[in-house]
Amino acid sequence: MEPINFLTKSRVLIIAGKGGVGKTTITAAISHMAAKLNLKSLIIEIEGKTTLPTFFEKDIELSYKDQQLEHSLGSKNTGEVLGRTLTPDEAMMEYLKSHGFGSLSKRFASSGAMEVIATAAPGIKDILILGKIKQLERSNDYDLIIVDAPAAGHALTFLTSASGFLDAIQVGPIKVQASDVAELLKDPTRSQIILVTLPEETPVSETIETSIKMEQEIGMSLGPIIVNGIYNSIDYLDQDPLALAKKANIELSSYEAEKLASAAQFRFQRQLLQKEQVDRITEKINLDLIKLPFLFTPQIGLKELDILSESFIQAILNLESK
Repeated sequence: MEPINFLTKSRVLIIAGKGGVGKTTITAAISHMAAKLNLKSLIIEIEGKTTLPTFFEKDIELSYKDQQLEHSLGSKNTGEVLGRTLTPDEAMMEYLKSHGFGSLSKRFASSGAMEVIATAAPGIKDILILGKIKQLERSNDYDLIIVDAPAAGHALTFLTSASGFLDAIQVGPIKVQASDVAELLKDPTRSQIILVTLPEETPVSETIETSIKMEQEIGMSLGPIIVNGIYNSIDYLDQDPLALAKKANIELSSYEAEKLASAAQFRFQRQLLQKEQVDRITEKINLDLIKLPFLFTPQIGLKELDILSESFIQAILNLESK
């Protein structure tokens, strides 16, 4: 598959996974890759994170309106990354204004009514946010919309909210909204889920469980599983550092050899662990895998996004050659 075909197969990509696996990093990397391919993408952040703009080396805070995070310097200069954050309060106010209830929306904003409504109708916040995503998808203003979804446990609740409302409500605007959202989520040409995991036991177990539930309970199309933080394989890790140093005519003290042996053992065990966990995913889930490298850096910037996006492109090309 060509990378641009992967990115345009569905207009909405929902990036989900256990907290701490790098969902936001992968979201940024995919949008960066899209910009390099001269696509216009919108990142939607729904959990109030403030780190996303720093990945693009921008000192800004996302708001309810689009803000530019990156403009491609490619040959056509049409690639662009925009970002915004969605909140149920703002989505509700926009909904009321668009239906002629502008004055009501002002009172709503200052009254704290959303929490009362959310208590009375669990899932309404998710429906409001998903309804806004549906509206943005229908606008055709973007080549790609990438949603940085909640952590996997909440992601299931988030994505099943539409089905819950369809079962509970028979008529009215919420019924229509829920129906429209359900259509978006179940149409593979409009949306798909990309699950992200680390090559570790707990994240992999949760990814396997989540993928099964999302297919069976939501009926959503799942894209490739992204295994983030893969250590590149290194040979000779099980050999004696002193012997290798002697062979290479390098002087090595016993202290240095001890430390190198300890580091090599750690790296060797890590490689065995990640292979075991990748094999588990392959055995349990019938989906392609995209492996992205572990980056030995405390921060993510444009340089790191370049590395991840190039690895992503190569992984997509390799899927076709299997």
